[in-house]
Amino acid sequence: MSSEKEPHVVIVGGGFGGLWAARALARSRVRVSLVDRVNHHLFQPLLYQVATAGLSMPDIAAPLRHILRRQPNATVLLAEVVDIDRGARRVCCADGSALDYDYLIVASGARHAYFGHDEWAAYAPGLKTLDDALLIRRRVLTAFERAEAEADPVKRAAWLNFVVIGGGPTGVELAGTLAEIAHHTLRREFRRVDPAAARVLLVEAGPRVLASLPEGLSAKAATQLRRLGVEVHAGRAVTAVDADGIALGEDRIAARTVLWAAGVAASPLGRCLGAPLDRAGRVIVEDDLSLPGDPNVFVVGDLASRQQDGKPVPGVAPAAKQMGTHAAKMIKARLAGSAATPFRYADVGSLATIGRMAAVADLGRIRLSGVLAWWFWLLVHILFLIGFRSRLIVLINWSWSYWTYQRHARIIVGREHKDDA
Repeated sequence: MSSEKEPHVVIVGGGFGGLWAARALARSRVRVSLVDRVNHHLFQPLLYQVATAGLSMPDIAAPLRHILRRQPNATVLLAEVVDIDRGARRVCCADGSALDYDYLIVASGARHAYFGHDEWAAYAPGLKTLDDALLIRRRVLTAFERAEAEADPVKRAAWLNFVVIGGGPTGVELAGTLAEIAHHTLRREFRRVDPAAARVLLVEAGPRVLASLPEGLSAKAATQLRRLGVEVHAGRAVTAVDADGIALGEDRIAARTVLWAAGVAASPLGRCLGAPLDRAGRVIVEDDLSLPGDPNVFVVGDLASRQQDGKPVPGVAPAAKQMGTHAAKMIKARLAGSAATPFRYADVGSLATIGRMAAVADLGRIRLSGVLAWWFWLLVHILFLIGFRSRLIVLINWSWSYWTYQRHARIIVGREHKDDA
């Protein structure tokens, strides 16, 4: 066990940035306290698979204590951090407890952003946590059940309309998978309705889906989506969302299931640091990821705003991992009296899966689409999962789904939301 006299490193957030920082400090003479409001690390890139019943929660999440069980200098604390007092070097939690730190790494991530329309959240849930995934799964599966029981054809059609708002990777993945569920997974399971009659609409305010990818790959993604049966509406902004559907300007689309994948906002903890913020609320950090004027506090992951070669470092898992590792490296450098070095993001490319045997990949000079991109996407995600059991289970489940189109996790749990009645 580490000594109480050793420097105390507090890490807020057990996502990619926080967990990778903690693991990078495993052999250092420091005490590490990893604080998170949930007890697990979540592999967010596959969260949509839980939301669409392809995987179960343990397939993509693992207890933080289990991951760090062989790291004697690390302590995991289940608590929600609500304030940071930099003057006192103290982290304050919702339960009234506090942690004093010598070094602080803030990796609290991001949350949903509704662009000034927070009232839409009740009707269009986003996808950031396991709770979000279970809510979306419940609404999607319940919609088909309600359509089966509905005698009115107009109301039945509304239950069979699924709208995904936002054409980024999450929106594209959700829309493509929903189309697959409607056209393949649920075949011959209903008697009064045909699930294949369901409409899946992907709405993107910008001119194209997957705008972060080259235009050619974006166009191929849109083509693959349409082949799967997804209606792509690009260049149209949503102007209203309620229990009965959405509005696109003067046009109204009746839909009882609306999902939000359009935007994120930085964690509110960024405002507690007293540092400059960008327009999205992210903390503008120094080149080494520390706060301006405070070399003992670091911000990593989705909460950090860092420019590189005139472009922002993207809010993706590889960037968060690299940031967390670099922040740990800087703490070790400070303890050794060494000079700080700037963080440099090594771009490993971008991937997005659209559906069965359909994906796009931008690997710099190499650009893939279709079947080859899908196999590459599958391999990368299997390798990045934490733990042999997770990799094996996910591989088995995906193999089963590939040959049968079945989704083993199609269980409705919890109470239906108030607008289902």
